[in-house]
Parts: sequence; C-alpha cells; structure tokens
Amino acid sequence: MQHIIGGYRGLSLLFNLNMDLIVYISTIVIALLAGAFIGSL
Repeated sequence: MQHIIGGYRGLSLLFNLNMDLIVYISTIVIALLAGAFIGSL
C-alpha cells in the first residue's frame, strides 16, 4: 500500500510541475481545431 501511495505522490508532483506545459499545449490544439472548423465552413 505504501508503494501505491508513493507512486501516486510522484505522479501528482510530476503533473503539478508540468501543468503549465499541459495548459499551453492544449490551448494551441484547441485553437488549431477551432481554426480548422471555422475554415471548413
């Protein structure tokens, strides 16, 4: 059980450190998809 908790904490730390990168990339992807949708109309 301790191993699972330690792995969860490590994953949570990794996710928190990379949160700004995840938001940045997802914003670019959403903007590209919106542009493609508007361009196809």
